[in-house]
Amino acid sequence: MPSPAPASSTLPPVLAELVAYFEPFSTVRRDVSDQHGRGTVTLHTPGINVLALNASYLPENAEDVLPLVRAWHLGQDAPPLVASVNAVAGEDVGGLRVGTFAPVPDPGVIVVEQVSRLHLAAWAGVLAEAYGAAEWAPALARHFAGPLEGDPGSVLLMAYAGGEAIGALLWRDLEGGAAHLWGTLDPAADAPLLNAAAHLSGGTVRVSLPDTSPLHVEDAKIVGFTLLP
Repeated sequence: MPSPAPASSTLPPVLAELVAYFEPFSTVRRDVSDQHGRGTVTLHTPGINVLALNASYLPENAEDVLPLVRAWHLGQDAPPLVASVNAVAGEDVGGLRVGTFAPVPDPGVIVVEQVSRLHLAAWAGVLAEAYGAAEWAPALARHFAGPLEGDPGSVLLMAYAGGEAIGALLWRDLEGGAAHLWGTLDPAADAPLLNAAAHLSGGTVRVSLPDTSPLHVEDAKIVGFTLLP
């Protein structure tokens, strides 16, 4: 008999895209399909505070699987966090606009550089601080060190203003280029950092923008992260 299709094949494309980007950095991937063949993919990464690495990615109309998803997360002593393209009852903990970013003009004040893995601690420090969780920097650096070792398809970018690091981004060579994990300490660095990622991608890049960002992406799809009650 042929092997069953992975659950991600029945996810909304934008969620399958996020799973493909983040899965190499997750500790556990769990695929479950309901009686209708709709798949749920869970990425579980204990000790790391990145939402996308600790969420269950839901198919559309996933009401039937929510109790199972919730029970599994609680069984792992983990918050029952889900990512979806549909509204889900619970506590909204963040929204993203996922789409294609094209470079925009910038005055060139912010310098963006590709950095080696030797700068991983500094990169993780900026990323953690950008999300108001500076204390997570050492854990992030340790966690990403292994998967990034010898991975030619991933590139670390950092943005600088006056020599001070103010932005960090992980570019991955997926579907022409993707940058779903990034953060800045100053919104002025957002566009230059994403411009550099687009340049790496050959013109445009798939990105996730916070729902509060003024930047524009084409073909935007909204992804919500929700804590189940």
